[in-house]
Amino acid sequence: MEDPFDDLEEDGTDTVFRDVIMLALIGFVAMVIMLLPHISREKQETKDSNAPGNVIVEMHWPSEMENDVDLWVKAPGEGAVGFWNQGGEVFNLLRDDLGAIGDATDENYEVSYSRGIPSGEYVVNVHMYGAPPKDRPIPVKVVVSVKKPLEETRQILETTVELRRYNQEETAFRFRLSSEGDLVEDSVNTLRYPLITGR
Repeated sequence: MEDPFDDLEEDGTDTVFRDVIMLALIGFVAMVIMLLPHISREKQETKDSNAPGNVIVEMHWPSEMENDVDLWVKAPGEGAVGFWNQGGEVFNLLRDDLGAIGDATDENYEVSYSRGIPSGEYVVNVHMYGAPPKDRPIPVKVVVSVKKPLEETRQILETTVELRRYNQEETAFRFRLSSEGDLVEDSVNTLRYPLITGR
């Protein structure tokens, strides 16, 4: 004759086993959820520390203006880097924007990055390659940032230069950086230093 309590004992054991498994699963899921923000933050910090350059020079002009403006940069001891010399030992021009020609976006933007931060004088020029509009000047915003190893990118300079005529080249900045990558006090000026149109 079968004992009617055998089934109850088996069901009780199954229930306890399922409860233990379910609690372990819930605990694992809770740990993963708590760790997710930390994993994402580590990825973001790694991405920023692997930024493509140390001295970043950006140039923007209004998206509705279909004109070709060029960014030219010069690092200490290096020749000028721009649209027809896009790479040097220190700087590389990553984007040569022709205005409306062959552009997938409306943004008018050029950028140069350096490898390392050599100490000495840097020159940043803007050049009106094509003909400017007849009714108004082109306002060109120039931004210089520095990214030291293991630090966040930090903007150090910003200005706006107006271009009014064909082949106009203006010096947006001349500045010096120390061997530690710091902006040398009182070194910033806009004294003319042509890089492509002659002195």
